Amino acid sequence: MNLNNLFIDTLPTLDLHGYDRETARVAIDDFIKDSYKMGNVYVTIIHGIGSGILKETVRETLSKNKLVKNYLLSFENPGCTIVEVRSDL
Repeated sequence: MNLNNLFIDTLPTLDLHGYDRETARVAIDDFIKDSYKMGNVYVTIIHGIGSGILKETVRETLSKNKLVKNYLLSFENPGCTIVEVRSDL
């Protein structure tokens, strides 16, 4: 994943602040599916820092989603994860 020229602020974003685990899982899968359909290659999921519950939920959910090519924690903002959506399915 090459993020050198990627402006994170311009990416489609899902903000999970205030979500519980199950609602977050559903929202993440729906967001990834919609992003795939729209042809978005990169998206951002904001989970915050807090106790890490939502961050772990994001990682678990993305690791099981076949539409996700890669994901990583943002270097500049550890409260969000950048996702690379597959375009080859």
